[in-house]
Amino acid sequence: MPTVAGSLHPEYPWTSRWFEVAGGWRLHYVDEGSGPPVVFLHGNPTWSFYFRRAIAHLQPFFRCIAMDHIGCGLSDHPSPQEYDYSLRRRIDDVEALVEHVAPGQPIALVVHDWGGMIGLGWAARHPERLAALVAMNTAAFPKPAAKRLPWGLWLARHTALGAFLVRRTRLFCRLAARWCVVRRPLPPEVRRLYLLPYRSAAQRWAILRFVQTIPLRSTDAGYDIVEQTAACFSRWQRVPALLLWGLADFVFDRHFLEAWQRYLPQAQVQAWADAGHYLLEDAPEEVLPALRDFLVRHYHSLSPPEAVR
Repeated sequence: MPTVAGSLHPEYPWTSRWFEVAGGWRLHYVDEGSGPPVVFLHGNPTWSFYFRRAIAHLQPFFRCIAMDHIGCGLSDHPSPQEYDYSLRRRIDDVEALVEHVAPGQPIALVVHDWGGMIGLGWAARHPERLAALVAMNTAAFPKPAAKRLPWGLWLARHTALGAFLVRRTRLFCRLAARWCVVRRPLPPEVRRLYLLPYRSAAQRWAILRFVQTIPLRSTDAGYDIVEQTAACFSRWQRVPALLLWGLADFVFDRHFLEAWQRYLPQAQVQAWADAGHYLLEDAPEEVLPALRDFLVRHYHSLSPPEAVR
């Protein structure tokens, strides 16, 4: 039995829940609060712990559902021989969980890193159900031509040495915990909890496969999903959208933010020049009120604006 969420950290006090996806793998999630559902989707190499402060901030107004992708966090960690670590399978898992927790309902998505491509991949299958979107340092469309793949991701994606370092050591996770924050280092206990689910090589398959399966070219698996999702953005140009961005992110930098603004010209934008990829760690005092106010004003029709002042 995996560690229950409520025993991990005072800022992550919630009850662990598990949902069985295809193949019998147990997907961990938390489900807190009540009201319109907000689904949080994390990236690599994080887990739902990344959204702990956002859940606490939003649960008085919303039902907050934050999952751990298979191979991540407190979910099962199968090998690639047992589980298809593909973009399509990730979307299938989200689709199954959403139908379990909020069948047929409109939902708001809060997405970060890989969560953007996975979450908008789900929305491309159900475009009418995307009620609001908050995107933080992520993508859901082809990589902007002006942006080069950072050398560390290139090494991990294309070389045996990089694959060895990602899976056989905790170097990738440790570097992410350092490089993805700019304003302030993560406290030791918070850094420990980010790394907690990835202590052994057997627990790091998802981290490696996320890097190896980045769809960059038309010949890459999953690139067709990227193109299909990008084609759906025209249907979401009336959906309330908020882009919260750390401009010091070495991956999802201004090139990606500018692309989001082209795809969703109606989106509100708040960006921080001195914040990095882990925006919720770098600038929580500014980001969390912006996130809450946006969703209450544009998604929670039962809550007057005064409720968040």
